[in-house]
Amino acid sequence: MTAHDTPDRLDPALRFALLNRWQHDFPLVDEPFAHIGGVLGIAASEIMAEYAALLEEGSISRIGGVFGAGVGGSALLCAMAVPPAQLEAVAHRVSAHPGVNHNYEREHHLNLWFVITGGARNQVHAEVHALEQTLGVSALRLEMQRAYVIDLGFDLHGRTAGDSLRGSPTRRVIGGLARAVQPGEHALASLLEDGLPLVPKPFESWARSLAMPPAAVLATLGRWLDVGTLRRFGVVVRHHELGFTANAMTVFDVPDEVVDTLGAELARQRGVTLAYRRTRAAHWPYNLYCMVHGRDRESVQAALVEAVERAGLGRHPREVLFSRRRFKQTGARYFRQTMPEGAHAHA
Repeated sequence: MTAHDTPDRLDPALRFALLNRWQHDFPLVDEPFAHIGGVLGIAASEIMAEYAALLEEGSISRIGGVFGAGVGGSALLCAMAVPPAQLEAVAHRVSAHPGVNHNYEREHHLNLWFVITGGARNQVHAEVHALEQTLGVSALRLEMQRAYVIDLGFDLHGRTAGDSLRGSPTRRVIGGLARAVQPGEHALASLLEDGLPLVPKPFESWARSLAMPPAAVLATLGRWLDVGTLRRFGVVVRHHELGFTANAMTVFDVPDEVVDTLGAELARQRGVTLAYRRTRAAHWPYNLYCMVHGRDRESVQAALVEAVERAGLGRHPREVLFSRRRFKQTGARYFRQTMPEGAHAHA
C-alpha cells in the first residue's frame, strides 16, 4: 500500500486521534508516521494513507507549521462596507487575489473582512490600494501590533475550540512578536507552508530538496517552536469541515496603557484561539481582538461571555461580529516568493 492509497476506513476512535492528538507536538523524528503508528498500534502505511484520505476529503489542509505573527513577510486585516447587492461579486474579486488567505462576510455594516499577505508591508498596502481602485470600495486597514495568542488548534471533543491543544507553556509564547525567520531559512519555512510529504521519512525528503542534513531540519523546527517562531507544528484541520461552523470576532476599545495586560489575560481564556492588538482607524476605535470558534452560535456566545468576564473586559466597549459566509480560507503564504528555483522538486 502506498501513502496515497485509501485504506478501509479506520476505527472512528483512531481516525479521531489522527485529527485531534497531533495538531500539536507532531513527532519531530526521522519516521513520524511510524512513531504515530506505534502509539496507535497500526502500520505506518495506514497512517499515511489515512492522512492522505483526510487531505482528499478536506478535513485537513496539511501537516505543517503555524507561524507566529511578524516572523516573515507582512499581513494586513482589512474590512469593507460593501452594498449587499454587490457583496458576492466583490467577495469573488477579493478571493481571487493570490495574497488573500481569509475572506469572510460578517454581521456588521463593515460586512467583508479579509486578510492579505505579502513579502513586505509596502507591497501589501499597494495591493490593497489596487483592490480599492478596481472594486470602487475603500478598505479599513488594521495592522497587527502585538499577538497574545495565535493557536488554531481545535479540540474536537468540545463545543468550542478549547485550551487542551495549546501545547507546552514553553512553546506557547504570549505577548510580543516572535523571533523572525532568517533569510537563509526561508526555503524551509516555505516547505512548512506547503505541508509535510506523506512518505516514510518526510523530513529527509525536505532535507534533500534543501541540500542540508535531516538532523539540521529537525533541529531548526525544534528551535523555532522553542522561541515562538512556530506557534505549533502538526495537523492543520479545516474547522468548518469538522463541524466548527460558527465563529465570532470580538473587538474591544481598551485604553492603550492597559491593553497588553488585558490582552494577555484574554489569551488565557477557554475557547479563545486568537487574541491580538491592532491599530485603530478612523471611525473604528477598537484595538483588542479575539476569535472564538464553536459548533454553534450558542456555544460561541457562552464562551465569549465567560472569557469577557474572566479577563476583566466587561466594562470596555465592544462589538461581536459573527461570520455569515466563508468565501475563502487557505493557509497564509509569506515565504513562497523567496524560494530558490527547484526547491519544491520533492512535491
